[in-house]
Amino acid sequence: MPPLVRLLAKRLGTSFVVLIGVSLLIFAIARVIPGDPARIALGPNATADAVAALRDRLHLNEPFIAQYGYFLRDLFRGDLGISLYTNRPVMADIAQFLPATLELVIISGIMMVGIGLPLGILSARYRGRAIDHAIRIVTLLGVSAPGFVWAVILMLVFAYFLPLFPIAGRLSDTMTVPTTTGFLLVDTLTAGNLKAFGNALWHVILPAFALALSGIGQAARLVRSNMVETYEKPYIEMAQAYGFPEKRIARRYAFRPSLIPSLTIIGLDFAAMLGNAFLVEAVFAWPGLSRYGVAVILRKDLNAIVGTVLIISAMFLIVNLVVDLLVSLINPRIRLSQRAS
Repeated sequence: MPPLVRLLAKRLGTSFVVLIGVSLLIFAIARVIPGDPARIALGPNATADAVAALRDRLHLNEPFIAQYGYFLRDLFRGDLGISLYTNRPVMADIAQFLPATLELVIISGIMMVGIGLPLGILSARYRGRAIDHAIRIVTLLGVSAPGFVWAVILMLVFAYFLPLFPIAGRLSDTMTVPTTTGFLLVDTLTAGNLKAFGNALWHVILPAFALALSGIGQAARLVRSNMVETYEKPYIEMAQAYGFPEKRIARRYAFRPSLIPSLTIIGLDFAAMLGNAFLVEAVFAWPGLSRYGVAVILRKDLNAIVGTVLIISAMFLIVNLVVDLLVSLINPRIRLSQRAS
């Protein structure tokens, strides 16, 4: 079996076990939160018989193990139950809200990599100079403030004082696009509507940048730190002694080895955006899964809570799996050790 296939199989098995553990943990936590889900769902004016009937339908009167068994049975059928918040299947809610969050997170991830890595390379190349100090100050500000603070600041600056970007939603009210994938940037392109594509991109830039700022600072600082350490290696000194161009040394001999230890943290930051997006989505009224998750938690919607957490956990595990594969492709020592084992 090829090393990458063996690694993929091993990681998939581990991810499945982790996902089952997460489902058990969140299932238990959701049921110890104070409050009766049936009473919260039906309201204070519901009769005792109606509450008892709903509790029986949700299996809340049965032992915990039996409840979890029912949940696993339905989960393997692709059924996460009915949301008490929307009165729709949880899978239908996830299918509606997940694409908006994924689109926001993907654009944020592109910004994090596309801005953070070049800043880190530039800072390491000109280490100790004015440009290095300026980049370090800016990235420190990005890391130190949470995403929702940047969301409010960016909204005030670029949507209120300088009305360059919209402040809410994914698309202007005057535009309609047929929904096929739920990703507006994809749907507008497949529909051939370039004006709507530009409008959707215009709406996503500000919230995506607010969500990405912390990751940009983290990526830049990690790459700079690792590259500065790499610059002290003997082979870098040899390349400089042979008169290799500084750009070539920075890009080819210093950046690639420095990317390997940074890639894991950058991947974790990207995955964490799924959980951190709820405040940014709340500020910009972004109709995503994170905002939906907060709403169902406040209403103790057990099925929706478990479904939302499971989806976010699965996305987190997928990102980790992709990062592990990328690291094994970049680092030949990992490939050789897997082949030897």
